[in-house]
Amino acid sequence: MENNQKENQNKTAETDERQEKFEKAVKKTERSEKSVKSYQHLILRILLLILVVWVLFFKIIGLTHMPSGDMHPRIDAGDMVLFYRLDKEVHAKDVIVFEKVTPDSDGKEELFISRVVAQPGDTVEIRDAKLIVNGNAVIESDIFYATQAYEEFTQYPITLQQSEWFVLGDCRESAADSRYFGPVQESEIRGNVISILRRNNL
Repeated sequence: MENNQKENQNKTAETDERQEKFEKAVKKTERSEKSVKSYQHLILRILLLILVVWVLFFKIIGLTHMPSGDMHPRIDAGDMVLFYRLDKEVHAKDVIVFEKVTPDSDGKEELFISRVVAQPGDTVEIRDAKLIVNGNAVIESDIFYATQAYEEFTQYPITLQQSEWFVLGDCRESAADSRYFGPVQESEIRGNVISILRRNNL
């Protein structure tokens, strides 16, 4: 009788031990599954973040540097320029980012940032160191340089065709702009400047 009781107790102990091991194995499996799911969620979040950043900075917002002193003093060479890619509706006084093949670029596009001074349908002249649009001298109180025509390049008067804009740099003495390479086409415009990060603040 005592032997039977001991055998039963041993069987019960073995059963309990097996049950305990099984429960531990189940819990370990559950923890492992949770860990895998956590990694999967983390990877998905990282991929989503990369996608958002890519869409934001390659489809909606652009970031570039000012390649020259053409827009001095408002934008200096080396300043970081933030521009909006989706808005191709350009108006006079907008500052735009565009890529242009110039007479000296060997057929390669170069990056420029300039101010729009005339739009499709306007007639532009530069005479007596003044910008003249549609027969009227343009008063530019925020431009500190005389607007000289560059000889042997753009011929005046010039009437802008559809999807053409005439641009000038704020530094009128030496800026590479429409006086040099002619009007900017709509297909060449990359976006409107919306903000500037000064180089001396980096």
